[in-house]
Amino acid sequence: MRASACLCVLLALVFSGCGPTVDLTKGLQLEIVSSGWFDAGIVNGQNKLVPTVSFKVKNVSDQKLVTLQINALFRRIGENDEWGSAFLAAVGSEGLAPGATTPTLTAKSQLGYTGSDQSRLEMLQNTHFVDARVQLFAKYAATQWVRVGEYPIARELLTK
Repeated sequence: MRASACLCVLLALVFSGCGPTVDLTKGLQLEIVSSGWFDAGIVNGQNKLVPTVSFKVKNVSDQKLVTLQINALFRRIGENDEWGSAFLAAVGSEGLAPGATTPTLTAKSQLGYTGSDQSRLEMLQNTHFVDARVQLFAKYAATQWVRVGEYPIARELLTK
């Protein structure tokens, strides 16, 4: 009798955190706040610009999303190879309640363009400049990564 009571309590604890799985392609709404080329300062004597995107994530599902994570993959237009990436913990164990929105999240690539003989604005206007795009992937709890959006990086200089 005691063993079956313990088993019932254990099963209740295990299954209490297991709600229906949310399809993040439908359960998340992304709002792009800005995108552009962040002035990363001078690196090895050269001006450096990196593609950057700032966005908010809204939970439009009916489930709380615990430990929501975002992975941003930057790619140059016309190329399929990853050029840079950024990993963000959008929300922790407190979760993102239904209808709630995260604060603004910013993803910056670690790779970008450098130039020593041009100003940052001139770098953006260079005829050899290749624009970029970002693909945003999300996951929560133990679910698999899923692509939730793809956005172009604006050709403008960002200073913050």
